[in-house]
Amino acid sequence: MSEELLINVTPTESRVAVVENGMVQEIWLDRASHYGYLGNIYKGRVSRVLPGMQAAFVDIGLERTAFLHASDIARVDRERMTGQLPESKLAEPPIQELVRQGAEVVVQVIKDPIGTKGARLTTHISVPSRFLVLLPGNPHIGVSTRIEEPAERERLHALLAQLRADEDGDGYIVRTNAEAVDDFALAADMAYLRKVWASIRERSTTAPAGTCIYEDLNLPLRALRDLMHEEVDRVRIDHGPSFDRLCEFVRRFVPEWLHRIEHYDADRPIFDVYGVDDEIESALHRTTPLKSGGHLVIDQTEAMTTIDVNTGGFVGHRTLEETIYKTNLEAAQAIARQLRLRNLGGIIIIDFIDMREAEHREQLMRTLARALERDPVRTSVTELSSLGLVEMTRKRTRESLGHVLCEPCAVCAGRGTVKTPETVCLEIFREIMRSGRQFEADKLLVMASAQVVDLVLDEHSTTVAELEEMIGKSIRFQREEQYTQELFDVVLL
Repeated sequence: MSEELLINVTPTESRVAVVENGMVQEIWLDRASHYGYLGNIYKGRVSRVLPGMQAAFVDIGLERTAFLHASDIARVDRERMTGQLPESKLAEPPIQELVRQGAEVVVQVIKDPIGTKGARLTTHISVPSRFLVLLPGNPHIGVSTRIEEPAERERLHALLAQLRADEDGDGYIVRTNAEAVDDFALAADMAYLRKVWASIRERSTTAPAGTCIYEDLNLPLRALRDLMHEEVDRVRIDHGPSFDRLCEFVRRFVPEWLHRIEHYDADRPIFDVYGVDDEIESALHRTTPLKSGGHLVIDQTEAMTTIDVNTGGFVGHRTLEETIYKTNLEAAQAIARQLRLRNLGGIIIIDFIDMREAEHREQLMRTLARALERDPVRTSVTELSSLGLVEMTRKRTRESLGHVLCEPCAVCAGRGTVKTPETVCLEIFREIMRSGRQFEADKLLVMASAQVVDLVLDEHSTTVAELEEMIGKSIRFQREEQYTQELFDVVLL
């Protein structure tokens, strides 16, 4: 498995592409006009408490107030606010006992604002570094589940427990990148995190409410921290100053990886060389072609994402069942890649083509599970239903690629369809009847798009003559090139 990180930096935008075996798997981007807030820590003020939802809205200085649920309030905060812990982890105290309106609270963003929803918050503060995640006030020590070797897990747990012996009860999670590192690297990370947390605590006491008191690293450094691992052969970046900052970061934390950082200074844009921009463009379309001739149709809605698998022009060489089976197997691989590439999250329904043989259905689910194993985002998949549907969830922490790069169509208002010229014609005739009977005028002027006016004059001239006779007024049609197909006006003259 060959893997590369490509980083494109401009004054207005930073983009990162994860490329595995020459194929783009993930896209990350930050724009100067709107950087993400995930991981940032704020000093906020509770603006509203909602007992019925067990939640509160917190003003952290963003455009929309953020959402804080009772389950996201740390146990230490509950003890301080209520004087006792809940009887069980499942029993949540009433939200009004945990926070009150106007109170100041230190919170961290765990989900970016998405659509019309504000950011989601927690008081379970965590501060990440290269190998560790600091959990202030939480004595827990954990090891990433992606480190699977039991001996290595025990080694890291024991090493961290030993290094933490002199500290005051803060906890840590060992990240996947820490596999096989020595105690010196972990100790350096712990010292760095302690300094960062001391700075956050100091700012939390002096900063006014609505202030960001800790901001996560910019995208190039964040990508290096979170996406760099042993299988990444090289990191190529096309911006000189950012290249220098990346090298400084690597020298500080993982100097043995310095030779993997390359400055790309060729004339041709780095994303063009690897076809990344073409992949981004394709990821914005509903339809994704399969090599066999079939295709996927991906529709993202507010409630869920649906993926439909079609054989298209693929007819196979044997039986219909074999054709469907091969199409479904290819689709499973493609779906896992598209979920990462488009960053689709939440509830996802996959409509595979129905297969009769139980062995084929079992093999399909195994193929889908294997394809999802490389996805760093947590997924949960149900069994294939009798209707050929697979229900799955993928954790959503940031906007999908489509929501970041696109906005609802001004013509169709996000429906994805527009009314036909015939439909608009009939609406115009009804409006003519309504206006002609309701208002006094000698003439009516109808302004509409060229497609609609041409249809009226070509196919409905008799209907127009009948309308003129019914309302006793002459009707004139005028083409307006700037009008969309659904837009029209009926003017009294």
